[in-house]
Amino acid sequence: MYLEHFKIKEFPFQLTPDSEYLYLGHSHARALSYMDYTTWNQEGFVVITGDVGTGKTILLKKFLAELTSNVIIAKIFQTQLDEVEFLQSVLVEFGINPFNAKKVELMDMLNTFLIESFAQGKQTVLLVDDAQNLNKRVLEEIRMLSCLETNKEKMVHVILLGQPELNYALESPELEQLLQRVRLRIRLMTFNDSETSKYIHHRLKVAGAPKKEIFKPDSIKLIYKYTGGNPRLINSLCDTCMACAYADEKEFIDGSVVKDAAAELAWVPFNERKKRSQSTEVQTLKKPISDHHDYDSEVVSILKKSLNELSTINDKLSDVNNIKFALNVITKKISEIEKLLLKNINEKGKRDNANKVTYVNKKQKTK
Repeated sequence: MYLEHFKIKEFPFQLTPDSEYLYLGHSHARALSYMDYTTWNQEGFVVITGDVGTGKTILLKKFLAELTSNVIIAKIFQTQLDEVEFLQSVLVEFGINPFNAKKVELMDMLNTFLIESFAQGKQTVLLVDDAQNLNKRVLEEIRMLSCLETNKEKMVHVILLGQPELNYALESPELEQLLQRVRLRIRLMTFNDSETSKYIHHRLKVAGAPKKEIFKPDSIKLIYKYTGGNPRLINSLCDTCMACAYADEKEFIDGSVVKDAAAELAWVPFNERKKRSQSTEVQTLKKPISDHHDYDSEVVSILKKSLNELSTINDKLSDVNNIKFALNVITKKISEIEKLLLKNINEKGKRDNANKVTYVNKKQKTK
């Protein structure tokens, strides 16, 4: 297509992650160092998060490509699993057939494998991508695995990668023990304007582009404006720019080409798109349940009832300071009721006894 036109050897902005094209921004360089450190450190547990398109996958590929034969790694990419399925997946990655085994047996098999690997001087790593999809029970299993250790070091090192939702899960009270075991934690950031320029030129260089400037300075400013420095969006827009320039027989890409490419993609500036997205999310939350036509009537009814009940509970608990006072009032009322009940029981007992005496007296007189 445009390879010959721009005299380059490969398509520089393909969406398929290729570790040869990896450009290390500040947060990406640190994240890669954290993964390396975790692999060889005696107490490794790292969490790496980032929004969609910020480069987690390509970073992971780079990390895996540089591992030595002394590292045994279990790579888990399917994360919508229960705890048994998760343990089975880990054992399969380690070359063990775990099927038809119960959970206790799975843990024993894994423990045995880790001990044997450690004895052989191997570094064992558990790497989980898309970890934001893991349920809390599976995350608890990961915590238990991270507890397996000798007197001096851990037998398995853990790397969790995921979207920002993973952080929310880890910060829940139920997973406090797991969070305490996390030694390193970083979030991949989008590129700033300077890094965006370096990223574009880096990929062109790797693709074999000549030294002449293909993307003019004004084009890069607009690319940053439309992509917000998100690597995946940069790739999409730059590839479209090169296709547009080729179609118009232009030797370089300036601001006008970027605007044309953005129009073809139906893109608005990144900040505006982000605001629209946030506004849509808010409107969706505000939308009445009955407007969601995907629900059947029974589900709608249940959800409405639940929302009403939650609203009532929220109203009653809106002032937490009144709860203690209310409980004290209730306790006093219960105490008063108990006294009244005892009084009634005593009075009833007395009446019953009096009635019995009267009955006996009448019977004796009759005789």
